[in-house]
Amino acid sequence: MDEGDVRATLARRLRTQGRACAEIGSPLYAGILEHAAVDVEAGGVVRDVLDGHEHDPGPSALALRLLGAVHRMVLEGTVPDLARHYPSAGGTDAGDPWPAFLATVTDRFDDVRAGLRRGVQTNEVGRAGALAPAFLHAARTTGAGEVRVLEIGASGGLNLRWDHFGYADVWGDPDSPVQLGDPYDGARPPFDTTVTVAERAGCDPNPIDVTTDDGALTLMSFVWPDQDRRFRDLRGAIGIARRVPAALEQAEAAPWVSERLAQPQPNGRLTIVYHSVVMQYLTEDGRNAFFDAMQTAGGRATGDAPLAWVRFEPTRRTFEVRVTTWPGGDDQLVAEAGAHGRPVRWLASR
Repeated sequence: MDEGDVRATLARRLRTQGRACAEIGSPLYAGILEHAAVDVEAGGVVRDVLDGHEHDPGPSALALRLLGAVHRMVLEGTVPDLARHYPSAGGTDAGDPWPAFLATVTDRFDDVRAGLRRGVQTNEVGRAGALAPAFLHAARTTGAGEVRVLEIGASGGLNLRWDHFGYADVWGDPDSPVQLGDPYDGARPPFDTTVTVAERAGCDPNPIDVTTDDGALTLMSFVWPDQDRRFRDLRGAIGIARRVPAALEQAEAAPWVSERLAQPQPNGRLTIVYHSVVMQYLTEDGRNAFFDAMQTAGGRATGDAPLAWVRFEPTRRTFEVRVTTWPGGDDQLVAEAGAHGRPVRWLASR
């Protein structure tokens, strides 16, 4: 790949993410990424800091890793000139943040380079607005009153505490610091099912310990700084995670799920395996191994030990929430949602 192709590739990736930021409501990041793309095309410092990453796979989200590396410095309080433009750090300056962003990349070049090695870690708490009714749907379908929830690609495991959030003033904890309100576009999901979470656990190649300041900072660095609600939900969920335990293990999806699903469960307890925007980060072999593990476990499921597989994953036009339940292997598209959870269009009748 010659230099012209390298610059074009990097600029294209920045602009693709910039368009997504504009569409999903982050004009701050949309503007920064357009400037960054122009700088790359001109052979500037952003081109240099991204050197060697032109072959990174698209799903590794290079643009978000760049933004996250710089945002982390903002949240640490070490780049006050840029922080003036970032609402996440209390900034109120509505002027152009690009000069300060460029100065940060220039002055902290090595730190930004190091930050690029950190994979994107997000716990989109807003997705619980679609995941929770999907879990209740699975419990209702299988007749279960007690569930264990197992999350792959769990990151910090915030959504494992989904039953400690509040939903549309009709389900969950009315005093929770995470109130997801009514994100439903059209019919509201039926919140008429009562469940008890008996076990919550997750795995991730690099799990985040949100009980530490460093872990919390990592998650916050990947939230877009001009999206106040996401920050509020994240901070509330971190507080919940610090008092509601969930086991997180460093492990790959397929072997971890296989081991967990081989463990006998009390009669009637439903096991829910779920993930949200995780498949793109697995290798093809990893995805196939995970799919095989789910199908194998599904074949063993019984009415006394049912299994559900809930996934929130992107398609070309939206994000789909699908639920498969065993025994039987019934598969249903239950909802469509935005990338960060809102809005949710509920599709399942019951």
